[in-house]
Amino acid sequence: MKQIITNGITYLDALPGSETWYWGMDYTHGDLYEAEELFRYGNPIQQNRLILVRYPEGTVYEPVHPEPGQYLGRPVYHNGQVVLLLVDFPRNEIRIMGFDDQKGQATPIAVLPLSVAEDCYNLLLHTPPLMLTRTPNDNKFQILWPEQREFVLEDRESFEILDGDKMYTTVWHEDPDYREETLVRDYATGKLLERMPGSLLVMPDGQQWNLV
Repeated sequence: MKQIITNGITYLDALPGSETWYWGMDYTHGDLYEAEELFRYGNPIQQNRLILVRYPEGTVYEPVHPEPGQYLGRPVYHNGQVVLLLVDFPRNEIRIMGFDDQKGQATPIAVLPLSVAEDCYNLLLHTPPLMLTRTPNDNKFQILWPEQREFVLEDRESFEILDGDKMYTTVWHEDPDYREETLVRDYATGKLLERMPGSLLVMPDGQQWNLV
């Protein structure tokens, strides 16, 4: 049995879009939104840790060592590299960084003012393409970077991918049996173009599978 030294992080997730990368995180103060709530009420934030593990060799990387008041979100895989999300609450910044495993370092892709987001609730990176998004609790889906857009979605509808001028989402139902649908929307207008039964699965090579 191969022993992987993670220094206390005992659960790993596969990084969607990659066949080689896994990631894990400790949740010192919960997720980004919970950490933000602590900061807003004047409480100190202990930084969290994120590790990347490359399969099959099991090499462990800790791409960013946050400072107190900084908190990491969920990473994504885009154009052959791991992309990281870090919020620096004292500096009111959101940093998007690409990790170069050959150099063992993360470099900035974009630095945004924290004010681009009303709060950090469901603040996530998405691919493809690489985007910073937010999904508040009011049936809205917001793209915050590289451009700013807002869409009104159905109940239980969530964003999946953007492909050219089409935005793909999925929605789940219990009526009474559980089922999913894949929706295609016009990216320019948000208009619903097509509704298909089944869920959407994006493969590591970019293929889109409709599971029916």
